[in-house]
Amino acid sequence: MYIVAIAWIYVVLMMALAEALSANGSVLGAIVTFTMYGVLPLAIVLYIMGTPARRRARRAAEASAAAPDGGGHAAGDPVAAERKEP
Repeated sequence: MYIVAIAWIYVVLMMALAEALSANGSVLGAIVTFTMYGVLPLAIVLYIMGTPARRRARRAAEASAAAPDGGGHAAGDPVAAERKEP
């Protein structure tokens, strides 16, 4: 998934450079091109594509919080009670 994102940013960067270095282009146009064609759409797509991974991580964190000792049982007293002699 990240190789496609890197390739897309590269293509958009080349478009922005062509815009900035052309005779009719401007640096402001290059910044707008890079933002509107590259950063904004890519951020939205990566956010949507990363949703299942975030969901899995959240469920795993909730599962580990439910069993802090890792054994699946509720934790007991950490120190044994002191026994008094009769």
